[in-house]
Amino acid sequence: MLLASGALLAAPFASVAQPPPARLYRIGFLGIASASGYVRELDWIRDGLRKLGYVEGRNIAIEYRWAEGSPERLQQHAAEFAALKVDAILTHATAGALAATRATRTIPIVAADGSDPVAAGLVTNLARPGGNVTGSFSFTLEEVGKRVQLLKEIIPGVKTLAFLASPFDVSLSRKREALRAAAASMKLEVRDYAMRGPEDLPEAFNAMGKERCDALLVNNEPLLNSHAGAIASLAALMRLPSAGYASFADAGGLLAYGANRPALYGRAGYFLDRIFKGEKPGDIPFERAARFDTIVNLKTAKGLAVAIPQSVLLRADRVIE
Repeated sequence: MLLASGALLAAPFASVAQPPPARLYRIGFLGIASASGYVRELDWIRDGLRKLGYVEGRNIAIEYRWAEGSPERLQQHAAEFAALKVDAILTHATAGALAATRATRTIPIVAADGSDPVAAGLVTNLARPGGNVTGSFSFTLEEVGKRVQLLKEIIPGVKTLAFLASPFDVSLSRKREALRAAAASMKLEVRDYAMRGPEDLPEAFNAMGKERCDALLVNNEPLLNSHAGAIASLAALMRLPSAGYASFADAGGLLAYGANRPALYGRAGYFLDRIFKGEKPGDIPFERAARFDTIVNLKTAKGLAVAIPQSVLLRADRVIE
């Protein structure tokens, strides 16, 4: 009886733990910015795949292409993957997903991050996307207002807010609208500064100083993510309290609010696994990030002589000492 019951109990677990098929799947990773700025994200993706039994060199091969912030190069790389007929294209940010869908309507596409795909025009329905693209998204317009609110709570006297972004962000106009609405409700003036590449940063920060900006909001997008360290260093040099995304706070920014990125990028493996097992991407619902984190960098706060209110520290999911 013990042997029989053991066999019955083992059968369901054996079916769940079955490894992926032994064939080699080719994945084309379509990167928006540079490889040096996305080392951690790639590790999170590989970790998510590994948990499902997919290991590079054994049953998956990943080819990497990086656009370095160039929309033209991004589209060229997407077309290259379409010509190679990879088994799936994995990308991040709305620009990557749009470039991939312009290049192919047949190869499955998984977006690891980005803005609302309905608002971006990628799909018309989150539950049943149709077409050949699915994945996760993190950005919503409320996220912008939350960062502004945190800055205002920490720096009550802030009046002029610098907003640093690149023109390559396809969701930029919507983010600016959300930012201005949030700033108006807090009686803040917003001034825009553009970054097309790291060479633009000194001029942008000099302009912020001349125009007496009180704080800095850094847009969440791949190009700026790749240069988070340089942006955080210049903000500290100019003594500008700054808010952005998680990797920005890790690089030395004052605070961050946004999706939990390890979970978000690690989830890419789930979508690829379903596709490799025969499901159509159009039948796999898009998912919004489930966890959003507040991060405070106390080391930067001390350097700026900024006292973080206890109310903010108690709400922080992570505090960098």
